[in-house]
Amino acid sequence: MSQNVMEQTKQRIRMLVFEITQFAKSDIPPEEFHAELLPRMIQAVSAEAGAIWTKNDGGQLELGYQINIVKTGLPQSEEANREHSRLLYKILRGEEVVGSFLPNSGGEGEDAAGNPTPFPIIFGLIRTELEVIGIIELFQRAETAPSAMTGFVRFMGQMVSQADSFYKDRQLRNFNDRQSLWTQLEDFTRNIHKTLDLKETEYTVANESRRLIQCDRVSLAIKRGSKCRVEAVSGQDIVDKRSNAVVLLGKLATAVVKANEAIYYTGDTTNFAPQVESAIEEYVDESHTKMISVFPLTRKNINEGDSEQTEENKLLPEPPFGAIIIEQIEDSRLPDRMKKRIEIVVDHACTAVGNALDHHNVFLMPLWSAIGKSKVLTTARMLPKTISVTLGILGVIAALIFVPWNFNMHCKGTLEPESRRNIFAREEGKVDQVLVHHGDTVYGPNDPNNPNGPEATLLVRLTNNQLEADYQKVQGDLGEVAKQIAATSEVAFSKERNDERVQGAGELEQLAVRKRSLEIQRDILQERLKELEIRAPISGTVMTFDLDNKLQSRPVQPGQILMEIAEPTGRQILELDMPEKKMGHIDDYMRKIREKDPEAPLKVNFVMTVDSTRTFTGTVIEEHDRAENRGEDGTTVQLKASIDDPDSLPQSKRAGASVAAKVYCGKRALGYVLFNEAVAYLEKTVFFWFK
Repeated sequence: MSQNVMEQTKQRIRMLVFEITQFAKSDIPPEEFHAELLPRMIQAVSAEAGAIWTKNDGGQLELGYQINIVKTGLPQSEEANREHSRLLYKILRGEEVVGSFLPNSGGEGEDAAGNPTPFPIIFGLIRTELEVIGIIELFQRAETAPSAMTGFVRFMGQMVSQADSFYKDRQLRNFNDRQSLWTQLEDFTRNIHKTLDLKETEYTVANESRRLIQCDRVSLAIKRGSKCRVEAVSGQDIVDKRSNAVVLLGKLATAVVKANEAIYYTGDTTNFAPQVESAIEEYVDESHTKMISVFPLTRKNINEGDSEQTEENKLLPEPPFGAIIIEQIEDSRLPDRMKKRIEIVVDHACTAVGNALDHHNVFLMPLWSAIGKSKVLTTARMLPKTISVTLGILGVIAALIFVPWNFNMHCKGTLEPESRRNIFAREEGKVDQVLVHHGDTVYGPNDPNNPNGPEATLLVRLTNNQLEADYQKVQGDLGEVAKQIAATSEVAFSKERNDERVQGAGELEQLAVRKRSLEIQRDILQERLKELEIRAPISGTVMTFDLDNKLQSRPVQPGQILMEIAEPTGRQILELDMPEKKMGHIDDYMRKIREKDPEAPLKVNFVMTVDSTRTFTGTVIEEHDRAENRGEDGTTVQLKASIDDPDSLPQSKRAGASVAAKVYCGKRALGYVLFNEAVAYLEKTVFFWFK
C-alpha cells in the first residue's frame, strides 16, 4: 500500500473518530447515538457486520442496533445464536473491557460459550461507575491479519471510552434533571394540594402541570353526567365553553373517558378506537395541535396496592371522573422525560382533583363551612360586632314581618282616546289606493266642519275584479231582457189570433220577472261596489302608522282591521296590560273591599314617559274577561281606568303615550311586598308537588 493511500486512510479514520466524539458530547437519545456510532466504527475498521447490545431493566441483553448481522449466520442457526448469547453474557460478567475472539472458537458441550461465526469478533463493554450499559460487537473480515487485530482492539477501546463518556454525561444530566424535577415536584404537590376548593384546584392543576411537564398547554375536563366539559385551561383565567376548540376538546375527553384508556397522539391514529380517532381528527383540524396526550382521572382508593387484599375483598376500580389533556402545538415528539413527568402529574391530579370533587359534593357544604368559621364571631374581640350585626339582622326580620307597606301591582300601559273606531274592510278585495296617512284629520258623514261637504272622507279604495265583472254581466243581462221585452210586446200585439196574443202575454210576464230579478242583483252589486270605497265613520285623526307599507296593493278580507281613527282632543283613558300572574292579588283585593262597599273604587297611580316627575291617579272602570298573549310581555289582562283629573295631564300628551302604572291592593307586610313573587314561584315549582 502506497504512503499516500495509508495517509488518506488515517485521515478518514481520524475524521470518523472526531465525528463520534462530537456525537458522544451531544444530548441525543441512546437510539440515535447508536445509529451514528456503529456505522462509523464499521467504516473505520472495514468490518463485515456489527451490533450494539444493551441491558434492559431485568438485566437481559437486547439488540439495540445492528448492521449486516445476517451475514454472520447467527439469525439462521438457533444453536449458533445460543452459543453466541452465552459469549455475550460471559463478556458482561467478566472484567475485560475490550477484547477479541477468533472465528469458530469456543468450548465444547451444550453450555459452551464462544464465537460460532467465521469472522473474528472484537468487543467492547460499555459501562459507567454505576452500571453496565451494554456491549459493542464488531465482526471483522475473515482474512484480517493478527497484527491488524491488535490495532482494531485498540480502536475499539477508544470508541468504548467515547460511549462511556456519552452515558456518563447522560446520567449526570439525568441526575441534574432529577434534582430539578424533585424541586419542581415539591412545589407542584404543595400548590395543588393546598386547597379543597374545586375551581381553584382545577386551575392550579392545569397551570402547575404545564410548568412541570414543560409543554404548550394543559387542560382539565370534568365529567358532568355522560359528557366531559373543559373546566380549566392553562394560561387562561376564563374558559370560553362555547368556542369550537373547547367543545371539540370536551368531546375528545368524553370519548377517552368512556374507553378508560390513556392515549398518545403524535400524528398517527391507526391504533385508536373509532370514536377516539374521530374526536382527535376533529379537534386537530380545529386546533392544529401536533401532539396530544389524554389521561382519564380516577379516584385513588386508600387500600389500592395493598398486597394483602384478596380477590373477594378487593375494591372495584371507580369509573373516571374526568381527564387531563396535554398538548404540544408545534412539536410532535414525545421524549421519555416528558412521559415520566406526565405520569407523575396524572397521579397527583387524580388525588388532588378527586379530593376537591368529594369535598365539593358534600351536602350543604357552604353551610357547614360557614358554621365552621362562625367560631371566630364569638371571640372576645369580635363579640360586640357580632351582637350588633345579630341585632341588626333581627331588626330587619322584624320589620319584614310587622311593618305594613303599600302593596301595588306594577304594569305597563298607554294613554288612549276614549272615542275611537277601528276601520274594517266590508268586502274582499285588493287595496288600490290609500288616501290618508298617519295624523291626517278625517270627517265622518254630515260633519258640519267638513270643508268638502256632507260626504264622509274617503280612506281606502279597494278593487274586486270578480265583483265588477258580475256587475257588468248583470247590466248586460238587463239590456238583453229589455230588448226581448220590446220585441215580444211588438209581436204579441200584432197577432190577430187570441191564443197567440195570450202566449205573447205569458212570455212578457216571464221576461218582466227576470228583469225584476236582475235589477235586484244589480242593486245588491251596486251596494257591494260602494263598500269598496271605505269612508270614515266618525270624525277624528288617523292613528295607524305607515299605512302605505301595510295596505298598498295588499289583499284584504271582510272583517280585517285596516286602520284606527280616534278623537285625540276628547276624553282619554288608561289601557293597562296587567300580567296574568298578578291578577289574583287584584281580584282578592277587589272582593275584599266590595264586601263592605259594592261601589268601592280600585285606585291606580301612574307616571307618563313625557313627564316622569309627576304622579297621576285614576280608577279602574273595566276589566277584560279574556287574557291575551303579548309576546315578550307574556300573558296579560287588559284593565281600563279613567283619569281622576284629566286637566292635570301635561299639555304635550299624545294618544298612545306610554305609562308605568301600579294598582293599589291594600297594605301587606313589608317582607311579603318585597318577596311575594319569589314565594309564588316556589309555591308553583316546588311546594306544589308535595301538597
